[in-house]
Amino acid sequence: MKTILIADDDKNLTLLYKQELSEDGYQVDIVHDARSAIERVSQTPPDLLVLDIQMPGMDGIEALSHIIGQNNRVPVILNTAYSTYKDNFMTWSADAYVVKSSDLAELKTTIRNILSRKKQDGS
Repeated sequence: MKTILIADDDKNLTLLYKQELSEDGYQVDIVHDARSAIERVSQTPPDLLVLDIQMPGMDGIEALSHIIGQNNRVPVILNTAYSTYKDNFMTWSADAYVVKSSDLAELKTTIRNILSRKKQDGS
């Protein structure tokens, strides 16, 4: 079972993600801030990280650079309500960029595609 780590400060949204992704057969872990995401990736790397950008304290873009610096094998999907960050070159090192929506189809498809690509690469 593949493990997905969700890092987002919106507790209601993370509950929805956990329910939906668990129903799709994933083990879903939740953290609510960027520092916890960095710590979790260093201790127990997930198969994939879904990372919000706007969080209290450290933002997701800064966390992304820390995470890639410590483990560049964990695929990261930036998941934010703001499409404007997509133009920020600091976000380009993420594996994907998905704008939040009440319809999780795009996020789920992106997760499946990245994990199947990772499997094909032998990771």
